[in-house]
Amino acid sequence: MRSRRGYWLAGVAAMTVMALAASPVSARSASEPISIGSFSGAYLAARIAESDNDRKGAAAYYARALEFDPSNKQLQQSLMLSLIAQGRFDEALPLAERLKTEPEVERFSRLALAVDSIRRKDFAAAETWLKLALESDLDRLITGLMTAWAKLGSGDADGALSFLEGLEGPEWYKLFTGYHRALLADAAGLKAEADAAYTATIDNLAAGGAAPDTWLRAAEAFAGFLARAGEKQRALGVLDRADEFASGRLPIEALRRQINADAAIRPLVDGPQAGATEVLLNLGTALNRGGGEAYVRLYLEYARALQPDNDQVLLQLAAVSEQQQNAEDAIAFYSRIPAGSPMKRVSELQLGLNLADLDRHDEAIAHLKALLDSDPDDMRAYLALGGVYASKENYRAAADLYDAAVLRIAIPTREHWNIFYQRGIAYERLKEWPKAEPNFRKALELFPDQPQVLNYLGYSWVDMNMNLEEGLEMIKRAVELRPSDGYIVDSLGWAYYRLGRFDDAVTELERAVSLKPEDPILNDHLGDAYWRVGRRLEATFQWSHARDMKPEPDVLASVMEKLAKGLPPLAEKATAEQAPAAMPAIEEKSGEPAGDGEKRSDAVLPPSSETAPDTGVSASIPASYTVQPGQSLWSIAVDRLGSGARYLEILDLNPQLRGDPGRILPGQELRLPQGAR
Repeated sequence: MRSRRGYWLAGVAAMTVMALAASPVSARSASEPISIGSFSGAYLAARIAESDNDRKGAAAYYARALEFDPSNKQLQQSLMLSLIAQGRFDEALPLAERLKTEPEVERFSRLALAVDSIRRKDFAAAETWLKLALESDLDRLITGLMTAWAKLGSGDADGALSFLEGLEGPEWYKLFTGYHRALLADAAGLKAEADAAYTATIDNLAAGGAAPDTWLRAAEAFAGFLARAGEKQRALGVLDRADEFASGRLPIEALRRQINADAAIRPLVDGPQAGATEVLLNLGTALNRGGGEAYVRLYLEYARALQPDNDQVLLQLAAVSEQQQNAEDAIAFYSRIPAGSPMKRVSELQLGLNLADLDRHDEAIAHLKALLDSDPDDMRAYLALGGVYASKENYRAAADLYDAAVLRIAIPTREHWNIFYQRGIAYERLKEWPKAEPNFRKALELFPDQPQVLNYLGYSWVDMNMNLEEGLEMIKRAVELRPSDGYIVDSLGWAYYRLGRFDDAVTELERAVSLKPEDPILNDHLGDAYWRVGRRLEATFQWSHARDMKPEPDVLASVMEKLAKGLPPLAEKATAEQAPAAMPAIEEKSGEPAGDGEKRSDAVLPPSSETAPDTGVSASIPASYTVQPGQSLWSIAVDRLGSGARYLEILDLNPQLRGDPGRILPGQELRLPQGAR
């Protein structure tokens, strides 16, 4: 049931190779760890650096390779793209000029020359550069939209609109061509044409579902257009539709405040240069669906060359840096967002999270506390700071923080679901289930069918042998809502495993691993399930695979033990020699929500009372209990001790559980406190 923390703010904020001078001498001084004395060595080093997402190093090595073969077009292309991806656009232009007639790379080289022409207001030259010999559907849309803006820049508004009218392509073109037709007409002062195009665009909700950021930008632009025309109520109505489509978008909220205050509203796009920027932003954002970050970064850097202070471009570049796990770059982009932008505060919150990702936790906490002090009603600030506390496994501080957040909420609404969800997680990690469960229930009350909450609460119930049928149905519903989420599918498989339904567990865990093959815990889970259904060779393979993925130390230790010994038979009674000599301190395992990995264990079985040494004081020997399918320490404590909270006493008596209530399986023998039923 594990769910990565990720960047929860990015969804709210964004509705979201490489630096080097062209001179070989300065290239060598950039960041070469060793001296490269051959073309092949430099080229291979560049490719390796690229695969490691080391854009600066890759550029240095490509430049070094060009010293050996200055006319090599492939190297020129790689270096050009490296420079653009690093934001060194001007340094890439000489290479773009050299590659302007190379069909394989002209989509990037001629686009760079067109961008340079537009920012110099040489719109005729831009139109020339935007004519490509080879075009994909995407290339044709980008060059077509930018050509229309270049025509407007040359003073030909009618020609620009006619050109867009003739731009044909797949069905998904319509949202982009319709939106830019509206922007062009708006910029040209053609109010009737703009109104009609804006209306048609926001009425196209199906296309909006495929490219939500562009649809929301269209709604924002339309509302501004209507407000400037004095149609305040229509403008607010458009913003209401935007809120229904995706609530909490900060630019929409800021625009609503401006319209209600009768403030002057500036156009979202005010001319050809801003229009060309918008083209690249829209397409780059639409492409950013995972796996294409390198291309997305290129288009966004073209946009930044046109408008260096565009807050949406900077925000998207920061999000791409986060996807590429480059927190330093993300911090740099967030820092550049202008102070007057409605995205400034959320960028500061994200900056704090990236400081934490760099293990600069004290800085992150101080930064986020200052932001929270400046606005104690900002729930995003509580979530950001709580996330940092959780990453340090300081769940008490997180719980206290979320308690304070709830006190600031007069009437909870749907937008507050995550506060209650995160507070539930904090209390669950503190092993205070009576406080955790009401928060999960409240989160679902505010946001029914929220898959993360369904998953977490459903699994917790199954794990504690409570509300088994309802809990399993919750997890199944979460899987229906997020069928491609490997962690949620894993949760269903592991719930089946905990219930002793091993065949069902194999089916779901195989699917989870196919969705998230790089996760060691999911592979470990599948190995456990294979072992229980007798597929022991496959189990060993999965455990070996999990081991090679370099999991966390506690997971690695468990995997290594299973590789050495396998899993014990479910009904086996272990000897006293198998148990650890002393119980390790109880510790939390992860800054992520507890679940799959943390609730797993097939470690050494506890010694039964039959093998316990005879102390001569029989009354002091704890009772022995065999775990039944579907039981947890909580449910056993309820049944045998009269209170679920007494599960901690069972932990104390069973050191092989290593302080983790999830380390039990059907058939295990546990020691219970004296006087247990």
